[in-house]
Amino acid sequence: MTSIFEPVEVGGRTLANRVVMAPMTRNRAVGPGNTPTESMATYYAQRAGAGLIVTEGTQPSAVGQGYPFTPGLHSDEQVQAWRAVTDAVHARGGVIFAQIMHAGRISHPTLLPDVLHPVGPSPVAAAGQVFTGDGMKDFVEPIALDEHGLAETKAAFVDAARNAIAAGFDGVEVHGANGYLLHQFLSTNANQRTDAYGGSVEGRTRFPVEVTAAIADAIGAQNTGLRISPANPFNDIVEDGYRDTYTALVDAVAPLGLAYLHLAETVDRDLTVDLRKRFGGTFVLNPATPGGFTGPEHAALVEEGVADLVSFGQLYLANPDLPERLRAGGPFNPADKATFYGGTDTGYIDYPTL
Repeated sequence: MTSIFEPVEVGGRTLANRVVMAPMTRNRAVGPGNTPTESMATYYAQRAGAGLIVTEGTQPSAVGQGYPFTPGLHSDEQVQAWRAVTDAVHARGGVIFAQIMHAGRISHPTLLPDVLHPVGPSPVAAAGQVFTGDGMKDFVEPIALDEHGLAETKAAFVDAARNAIAAGFDGVEVHGANGYLLHQFLSTNANQRTDAYGGSVEGRTRFPVEVTAAIADAIGAQNTGLRISPANPFNDIVEDGYRDTYTALVDAVAPLGLAYLHLAETVDRDLTVDLRKRFGGTFVLNPATPGGFTGPEHAALVEEGVADLVSFGQLYLANPDLPERLRAGGPFNPADKATFYGGTDTGYIDYPTL
C-alpha cells in the first residue's frame, strides 16, 4: 500500500513525498511591475518540504492579469525577481512549478495598462464582480480573440513557460481551470464561437490542447503539468455535457507525456477515476470538499489508489511544515481567512511550525 509520505517520480525527477502545495492566489506581488518580493521568497521556502510546490496563478502577459498584485512572468524584472524565490526553495531541497494563469474575461480595464482590455473566447461578460484597486467592479464584455489574438495569446503562454525555466522553476502548470481563459474556451456559456475553436467538443477543447502542446514542445513535456476542474461553476462557468468535454480533452493531451494532470474535483468521483485512467500518467488530485477544504483525512486518497499525489490549499497556507504535521497527526494551525488576499506579512509568513 502506497503512502503519501513515499517518494514518487514526476517528470523524471524524484519528489520527496506526495504532498503538493496547491496554487493559491495571495495578492502580495507588490514589487515594481508585479514582481515577487522577499516575503514571497520566504513564504515559498517555508513550504519547501512539499513534494511539489505549485505557485499562485502567474499571468503570462499584461492583459492576462485578473486581480491586483498578482505576479507575472512576462518581463525581465519579473524573471529576475522569481529567481530569488526558486533559489530559496531549492536551497531547502524543494521542487517548484509556476502556474501560468491567463484570467481572460475575469478581469477589468482598471487592472490593466491603459491600452488593454480583457479578452475571452467570445464577447460574453461574466456575471458578477471583480476586486480592483477602486473596489468591486462589474465584469466587462471581453474582446473576442480573433485569429491573430489566439496566436498572440498562445505565444505569450509559451514565452512565459520559457521565462519560468529561465527563472529557475522546475516546470510549469498550465491553468485550465476555475473559470479563467482556457476554462472559458471549454465552457458552453463563455465560448459562443462558431469557428474551429467553438461549437463542438473538439472545437472547445482545441485551444487549451494547442496551448498545452506548444508549452510542452517548448520546455519539455516532462516539465509541463495541466490543471483542470470539470463541472466547476466558479467565475460563471457553465459546462453542458462536461463529461464528453473532459474525456475528449484528456484523450487529446494524454499522448503528450506531460509531467502530471492536476484535477480540482467538484462532484463527480466517477469522472475523476475515468480521467485518471485515460491520462495514464501521474495524477494529482485536489478532492471535492463541499463547504470545507482538503484536510489531513484526504492523505488516505493515495493509499486508496485514487491519486498519486494530493494537493492541499488552505491547510498548507496555515501550516508551512504540513508534511511533518501530517506524519505526526497534527496539531494543525487554523487559517486566518481575513489575511488570505493582500496585506502584510501577518497571516503570510508568520504561521508557526512544530
